[in-house]
Amino acid sequence: MTGLGGTQIVFDPYLGWGVLAVMATLAALITVLSLWRGLAGWWLRALGLAAVLAALANPALLTEDRDPLDDIVLILRDDTGSNRLADRAAQSDDAVAHLRARLSDMGVDHRVVPVPDGLDDSGTRLMAAMDDALADLPRDRLAGVVAVSDGIVHDVEAAPALPAPLHLLQTGDDDDWDRRLIVRNAPAYGILGEPVTMTLRIEDEGAVPQDLRDEPVRVGFSLNGEEMRYATAPVGRDMELDLTLERGGPNVLHFVVDPAADELTARNNEAVVQINGIRDRLRVLLVSGEPHTGQRTWRNLLKSDPAVDLVHFTILRPPDRQDGVPVNELSLIAFPTRELFVEKIDEFDLIVFDRYRRRGILPNAYFENIRSYVESGGAMLISGGDELAGANSIFHSPLGRIFPAEPTGRVFDEAYRPRLSETGTRHPVTADLAEGQGDGTDDAPGWGRWLRQIELIAQSGVTVMDGIDGRPLLVLDRVGEGRIALLASDQAWLWDRGFEGGGPQAELLRRLAHWMMGEPDLEEEALRAEAQGMALRIVRRSLEEGPHVVTIEDPQGARHERELQERSPGRFAATFEGDEPGLYRLRDGDLDAVAVLGPTNPREFATTIANPDVLNPAIAPTQGGTVRVAHGLPDLRTVASGRQAAGRGWLGIVPRGAYVTTDLRLGAALPPWAWLLLGAGLILAGWLREARR
Repeated sequence: MTGLGGTQIVFDPYLGWGVLAVMATLAALITVLSLWRGLAGWWLRALGLAAVLAALANPALLTEDRDPLDDIVLILRDDTGSNRLADRAAQSDDAVAHLRARLSDMGVDHRVVPVPDGLDDSGTRLMAAMDDALADLPRDRLAGVVAVSDGIVHDVEAAPALPAPLHLLQTGDDDDWDRRLIVRNAPAYGILGEPVTMTLRIEDEGAVPQDLRDEPVRVGFSLNGEEMRYATAPVGRDMELDLTLERGGPNVLHFVVDPAADELTARNNEAVVQINGIRDRLRVLLVSGEPHTGQRTWRNLLKSDPAVDLVHFTILRPPDRQDGVPVNELSLIAFPTRELFVEKIDEFDLIVFDRYRRRGILPNAYFENIRSYVESGGAMLISGGDELAGANSIFHSPLGRIFPAEPTGRVFDEAYRPRLSETGTRHPVTADLAEGQGDGTDDAPGWGRWLRQIELIAQSGVTVMDGIDGRPLLVLDRVGEGRIALLASDQAWLWDRGFEGGGPQAELLRRLAHWMMGEPDLEEEALRAEAQGMALRIVRRSLEEGPHVVTIEDPQGARHERELQERSPGRFAATFEGDEPGLYRLRDGDLDAVAVLGPTNPREFATTIANPDVLNPAIAPTQGGTVRVAHGLPDLRTVASGRQAAGRGWLGIVPRGAYVTTDLRLGAALPPWAWLLLGAGLILAGWLREARR
């Protein structure tokens, strides 16, 4: 089938194309033979044979009735954050209105597609919006694409192939300028007590005022919502900042640069970085007063944690023991008391006394040193048996002044089932263990029993576990800057052995050790906030019953209050929906927390100066062009496909000539008898011409 315009010639051969091909070959041979023999009418014979073949091919005329379709121009309007700065939104309104009016005058259809901020801080996804819009448009009607944008596009590499020119109507003014703060290196983790180095840089872009060039600026810095501290920093050069993390867990660092006059935006004048504070290695000193069955429990627990460096000493031969073996023949080492408790005591994060009694190894001066170590921020855990209740108990040393409970000297050697106290069901160290404690019945078998308990009289701190007749079993307390825990039994190893079903011995001792070393997740009075998109999940741990009300300060300084609901004993929670991304501060009494909603450093504001160069790789292959709205709105004109589609003060669109067929008419080109008569006449004319010669 061939065609021209709205009429096409179609063929429906009577004998099939294979037979016609054979007959055409014979006709060609006859024509060649006639020419070789010099017959004067060879060309008439050839035309006659062609007419006969045409008759057998049965040609017909197919006529179409067509209705033309309007061309379509796609207008992409950039509605992202950077294109709403200064008067760019107004420029976009004027440009879109001008394009719509001019295209309507030209009789060209148009579609306006808004380009919103990309999800998950992906920036301006202009090419993705174009691709989605083109999926709903017929490509044969697309006469052009015009992007009304500042040119800051973050997916130009995904530009689709276009059958028409792509143009940019660029917003922004010639005198635009902006200042931004960049955090070049921000580690995800930092070791507590060791310096962390961060590199900051302040950059000016665009038409920077002459009086502000190369002038140092003031930079503010805040850690975990504390009061802002300020320093002076140069522009255009890296500045190193050393800081030391003292708080475990998430640490939020907030940097801010004072806004300058007439800069585009202050959104990129601040940066928020979150660094997780971790301990490098936890050093634990375990002192066992004598070998006993539960000693291995403590050792296995502490050695199983790869982050713990354990130093363990067991008193095998106290000074008051005389067995006649010469000292130089003993395979033992002397207890390095001065080195451990005077010279290097501050290097330990936790000291554990396991069934230790006073035997003259540690003088009172050393116990006094240990007490000072705890009050200055150290941690001590005491696990005792009958020696804790005796005359040689370390309670009767200077350490007794910081004990949270006093031993009465009474020892209970009977079976009992440890249970959480009312406070223990709320304390993070023991709260989650309550589900398994049971009551010892068949329906709730509970934990296994212990066989010994020292009677204590609680004096301070909180009792989280009870034993016989509700007597204190595990007491926790804070002493000065440090922490102390007192376990009035040496029977925890029974749970480790699975006696009567055992119990959460490993988890209990692990949490106990980590609470004493200041693990943030185990603080009994704590306020935490976790960002989930633009929602803030607030969690408050407290030993006190509610209600608890948290005050939230948003990035603009407005205050909001949320009442927290108790989700489980000692755990209160609520959710807050933020209106804008940025730093949020939370406070409940003396507790405070900070969190960041949305992207900490939005990609959309990383660069704000209008820039046509970003889109050039997509515009150039289509023969399109760029016009700045501030310099005047361009005229529109039609150009031929493949020609340059932009010039001084104008942009071009390509007419596509698309149409829809409304009717088809089929008629024979000539009746078959006419073709045969024409062929016979031509052949006869050729014979007569040859006969005359």
